[in-house]
Amino acid sequence: MTPAELTAWREKAGYSQIELAEILGVTNVSVSRWEHGTREIPSFLHLALECLEKKGGKTKKGNTKKEKEKEKEKEKEINHEGKHSEKR
Repeated sequence: MTPAELTAWREKAGYSQIELAEILGVTNVSVSRWEHGTREIPSFLHLALECLEKKGGKTKKGNTKKEKEKEKEKEKEINHEGKHSEKR
């Protein structure tokens, strides 16, 4: 896997460098260095990325990206409802 392929995969999957680092258990500096070619990408990384795709992107916290998005939407709805009730 090349630095450009890693960057393309990450962006297509919708992860920031920080998010991908958290999932992989490395620092965001490592991900940045891999993507910029200043550090060699581990030979097994493509396997980890394949697993992420197949498992739905589980994070260390146990939430998939879709679950995180749903949680954010719920928070927005709650905040929106709270603002309306304050006006009454």
